[in-house]
Amino acid sequence: MPSTRLVVIGGSDAGISAALRAREIDPGSEVTVLVADDYPNFSICGIPYHVSGEVPRWADLAHRTAADLEATGMCVRTLTRATGIDAAGRRVQVIGPGGLTEELSYDALVVGTGAVSARPPIDGLTGPDALGTDDGVHLLHSMGDMFAVLRSIEERAPATATIIGAGYIGLEMAEALTTRGIAVTQIEALPEVLPTVDTELGALVRGELEQHGVEVATLTKVTSVERAPGATDALSVRAIGPDGAEVAHSTELVLVVVGVRPDTDLAARAGARLGTKGAIAVDEQMRTSLPDVYAAGDCAVTYHRLLGATWLPLGTTAHKQGRVAGENALGGTRYYAGSLGTQVVKVFDLVAARTGLREHEAVTADASWQPVTTASSPDDHKIYYPGATPLAVRVTGDAASGLLLGAQLVGHRSAEVSKRIDIYAAALFHGMTVDSVSDLDLSYTPPLGSPWDAVQVAAQAWSREHRPARTPHPLRSR
Repeated sequence: MPSTRLVVIGGSDAGISAALRAREIDPGSEVTVLVADDYPNFSICGIPYHVSGEVPRWADLAHRTAADLEATGMCVRTLTRATGIDAAGRRVQVIGPGGLTEELSYDALVVGTGAVSARPPIDGLTGPDALGTDDGVHLLHSMGDMFAVLRSIEERAPATATIIGAGYIGLEMAEALTTRGIAVTQIEALPEVLPTVDTELGALVRGELEQHGVEVATLTKVTSVERAPGATDALSVRAIGPDGAEVAHSTELVLVVVGVRPDTDLAARAGARLGTKGAIAVDEQMRTSLPDVYAAGDCAVTYHRLLGATWLPLGTTAHKQGRVAGENALGGTRYYAGSLGTQVVKVFDLVAARTGLREHEAVTADASWQPVTTASSPDDHKIYYPGATPLAVRVTGDAASGLLLGAQLVGHRSAEVSKRIDIYAAALFHGMTVDSVSDLDLSYTPPLGSPWDAVQVAAQAWSREHRPARTPHPLRSR
């Protein structure tokens, strides 16, 4: 029986996960991975920590070395860009090093082209005369972008930097540049930094930034970035502040991190149907509308367990989707179990996390829900043991049924915030009520927790406030 020829476009999280899974299932399969740059299987999420110097060697950002990938039997072709897909003929047109063009035949294809940085409509950032890396203006989403930022820092030796955007990467880069001794101004158009959590929690993150010397401007819309007149390396960032007045920041380095968009041009030109936010439409087995073509990762639509079809560009999601796509490309029938949008970020000594839905998101997700949120501040461990710190927790549930809908946490980096949000994520995955979170058998020792863990204390605060009917345990009702 002839081996399956699988071609994977994209060598980041989704693409490599698909290739690895295919080789696990059928070691005889011919798996070729096309990587547009020279950095297969690198952790883009790790970029801020190399910029800060906490990870000294950029090569350590690789999830696996080239030798590791080759040892699996896959063929990784770097500096090779897919330029077209002939879905009817099952061929991919590519251009490799030196401009060599060729066609690769496939039995199944996985598209993992990821996402590209969004370039906002700001004067000086768009058009033929847009400022770029040579001017000290940077986007940040790839290893190449990282190297360009580091070159700017080395060549320009900036004392000041302005970051446009205060999402996850923007916050991590504010810490990274501050760690390098650069004075950072962070500008966000929305009411608070980290807009993926409620403003009450975003304000805590803002306080942490300011405590470490970052100047934060919220409700501030950048209108232009331009070279400062009469200065070689200086830039001027102009914006409209919350009072409607124009403000200007003089800076030596500008980082634009206002989000990403799915990179779908290749699939769209081949005729693939697009879905939410322009991402490639896929079913729960990661199949596109093209025969034997799968898509996974940041370029593809995400199935959310509470929202249905949406788009969530997350590394964890990309790994899982890629694994499903790789298995099904070789004839499997695996389903992607769905995302909950579980995310976490460290900002200096503070950690913020979320999973599921916030109250306003739940209102629009299902008309039958009556979402309500309770805030509480349980300690991370027993107060008598030194070092206890409060956690800011917000739990969202359905007032009618008691169903858990989401949770948000902010706390000190020592407070196990990431693992505690994972408890809520697991509860959400299994459709638990808020009240039943108290039934979970969680570990306890005074230096690390309490007999009722902080996640349970917060759940009990929600139940006391909203008192939904308790659902009988299935084992006890038989």
